[in-house]
Amino acid sequence: MTSVFRKVLACAMVLALGATLMPSGAQAKDKLLDEVIEFTGGLLFLETKVPGLVIGAVRNGETSVAGFGRVSEREDRKPDGKTLLRIGSITKVFTGAVLASLVADGTVKFTDPLQKYLNWGVEIPSKDGKHIRLIDLVTQTSGLPREIERPPSPPDNPFQTITKEAFIANLRSDPLLFPPGTGALYSNFAFDLLAQALGNAARKSYADLLSERVLQPLGLRDTVFAHDAQQKNLMQGHDFDGKPLADAPTSPMIVGSGGLYSTADDILRWITWHLDRFSTADAETRLLDHAAYVYRNGLSPVFGLDESGRMDAMGLGWVIMMPKNGQPLILQKAGGLQGVFCYMAFAPAHGIGVFVAINQFNLGAALKMAEVMNSLIGDLAPR
Repeated sequence: MTSVFRKVLACAMVLALGATLMPSGAQAKDKLLDEVIEFTGGLLFLETKVPGLVIGAVRNGETSVAGFGRVSEREDRKPDGKTLLRIGSITKVFTGAVLASLVADGTVKFTDPLQKYLNWGVEIPSKDGKHIRLIDLVTQTSGLPREIERPPSPPDNPFQTITKEAFIANLRSDPLLFPPGTGALYSNFAFDLLAQALGNAARKSYADLLSERVLQPLGLRDTVFAHDAQQKNLMQGHDFDGKPLADAPTSPMIVGSGGLYSTADDILRWITWHLDRFSTADAETRLLDHAAYVYRNGLSPVFGLDESGRMDAMGLGWVIMMPKNGQPLILQKAGGLQGVFCYMAFAPAHGIGVFVAINQFNLGAALKMAEVMNSLIGDLAPR
């Protein structure tokens, strides 16, 4: 019996003691999956002590979702598969999927220079003769810093000063920390530039391009950059001290790195698409999206990519972990924005994918939930 199942079974009696801990979620035909998701979610909720948690999984096309705690102070009910939440940097792997789609139809090439598509009237910096390519941006090997330098923003709109002008000023300041392609450093700066370049290459706004290439074809109706301000099923984020954080609007300049909202149901639907690896529909895009393009070995430096499991290789925004210790090959991505931490991962060869979100900035909880979900994939993967 694995460590995850031992913990799950140990908490079963605790969960049965209070109705407030009993999950609400979609019923799946896979009863084992329901059982595991309910108990794993309950265990995480008890251990992390966050205000709310939603967890879900896909196994062989069947899904299960469970919610714990409360959506917000105003809505004292458990989150569910339709609860809207900020997915933060999981946005990046949507950007990677858009790039895969454009490469598949020949609109762009991975090795195209960023300079070809940005069209901002600014010279893109290079270092040691190496120029930033699209593949460098999407694999976190561009050499750009994590964030742009900018003036402070007001607390209720922390993204206000993330502007095109600020990006241009940063590009003109010789920001590269190492030659592109030689190291790996987590960079929101890079993915926001990538989104702008892809929109220009397709001759439309990036938001429209994402909708056309990914969201509409897959029926991801609740994956959006903006929502109804009166949304009652919006998961309220909380800061490290437990205080609620404002639901700040997404800046038009952070659409590549972290601006999306989504739901557990939509993320599981998207994972299901990823796991349908022998389908002829979108076959080229899916194949490109799941490949490893840059391996850790030989990169220097490597920083900011191991928090949810050691990065062995980088895909199109995906952190790729090679098989080890009973776990299969896993593609994963974590995100955090405005008081919500979330994590998604899947094993493409085993038909297993998972998603979890908590509504408080709690670093220990975020690391724990990634560890538990990675182990869960190993437990559920067929041998």
